Amino acid sequence: MAKRIVWSKNATIDRLQILDYWHKRIGTKTYSKKLDIEIRKLIRNLRVLPEMGRKLNNTHIRYLVKDHYLIFYSVHDAEIRILHLWDSRRNPDELIVETD
Repeated sequence: MAKRIVWSKNATIDRLQILDYWHKRIGTKTYSKKLDIEIRKLIRNLRVLPEMGRKLNNTHIRYLVKDHYLIFYSVHDAEIRILHLWDSRRNPDELIVETD
């Protein structure tokens, strides 16, 4: 059964910051748009295969990898919650994956 995708406030902010970074770095929105489409496509696949991501250290949280980005999510009865998008090149000590 296909589940509904719900973006947390943190994930939405992460996504916008990542896309804004690439827009400012490159000077056009071309790459940002492409990256956004690829991330959303990967997340849509979760509707059919919600457990395709790896589990995070004995928790109910899972993650997918897209290039240098980790997409953290949790699976619930009727929905999949996107918790965070994280650039894996950042300091991992700063990462706090919070559930909504």
